[in-house]
Amino acid sequence: MKKYIEVYEKIRNMIISGEIKSGDKIPSIRRASEYFGVSITTVQNAYFELCADGYLIAVDKSGYYASDIMNKAEDIAEPENTGKPIKYDLTGTADESSFDFTLWQRYIKSALRQTQRMGTYSEPEGEYDLRSAISDYIKQKRNIIASPQRIIIGAGVGALMQVLASLLKERHTVSFPDGSFEQGIGIFSDYGYKVHTRFKDAEIIYVSPSHMTKWGDVMPIKRRLELIEYSKKNDSLVIEDDYESEFLYNSKPTPSLYTLGKNNIVYIGSFSAMLLPGIRISFMILNDELLTIYNSKRKLYSQTASKTEQIALGAYIRDGHLAYRTRKIRRLYTAKTRQLAEYLSKEIKGAETDIGENALQIILSCEFHGSPEVFEKNGIRLYIKEIKNNRITLVISPTGVEQKELYNCALTIKKSIGQ
Repeated sequence: MKKYIEVYEKIRNMIISGEIKSGDKIPSIRRASEYFGVSITTVQNAYFELCADGYLIAVDKSGYYASDIMNKAEDIAEPENTGKPIKYDLTGTADESSFDFTLWQRYIKSALRQTQRMGTYSEPEGEYDLRSAISDYIKQKRNIIASPQRIIIGAGVGALMQVLASLLKERHTVSFPDGSFEQGIGIFSDYGYKVHTRFKDAEIIYVSPSHMTKWGDVMPIKRRLELIEYSKKNDSLVIEDDYESEFLYNSKPTPSLYTLGKNNIVYIGSFSAMLLPGIRISFMILNDELLTIYNSKRKLYSQTASKTEQIALGAYIRDGHLAYRTRKIRRLYTAKTRQLAEYLSKEIKGAETDIGENALQIILSCEFHGSPEVFEKNGIRLYIKEIKNNRITLVISPTGVEQKELYNCALTIKKSIGQ
């Protein structure tokens, strides 16, 4: 029996027996490798299989949790909230009402009818027809030329980061812009890397050029070219997470780092912002060096994304629905952001509002003499950029709020500010 299967069976049996309860956090990959006396790759593959079979849930920026095997994975314990239930989540959530579930269900049903195909495991790098559809899509939308053979599919950016961490063993230091990407930092730490923030001499540099901060700052072309030149000169690898590049309305389209200098760039893209967070499919494009390493050990990896969803998404993209969906939510999200900004400017005395470069965030600055906890107590979740000299600066993204609720949302923000 392969070692990863032994780890899989041990954890699976603990979940079924109740020794590990629904919502319990599972030890990190590094700690589990020490506990079971096996390699990190072995534990990684066991965790991938446990996720694929529904025993574990990978939670962004947090880690792995035990699911309820009776399909109650949503019962993962959340921190206690002593305020009101969150009515207005202004952190950039998806608008579920805008998604055509009936259409998506047709593609899922079509995938399930492919009984012979569904009776086999996915290739470690993912379904070829999805990788082919992604190859065509990014060529059209981002001017990125990458064959399907270069593309690796995973169930979220975290799963892809784990693959990368196992491929980059010749490098030892990694730098993130700040400490906000807790999941990525945790993964590289678990693999033994020295993790830094804003460390220019790191051998691996993670950046998100289209969404550098919570308030939507975009990396200018000059800075992109400088980063590429610096990485070439110092033989460092750049991980480009192209998060929210589809939503850059207020600035000219900026070329991806991969397009500008692909030899030392790994490109990562995701579909959760364009579809729904529950459709957890992301992809990465490997350069020549990493592709050679990956192909030499591809049998050690297991595909983490649902095969059914991969097949469905490949057809969904091929038939043009993703491009249509992107155009639709661009218009919808832009309209929401502008409408709420107008309400806030009208209702809040002395308010200064600015819409970010990606048109998904409102930067609101106004007088404030209260406590930051007041927002959650009033049922609002948002980012507080700064409180200084009796003024507060808020980052507000109303994408997940229904349009009919925008005015009431503005009034609740006004109440929380103390006006």
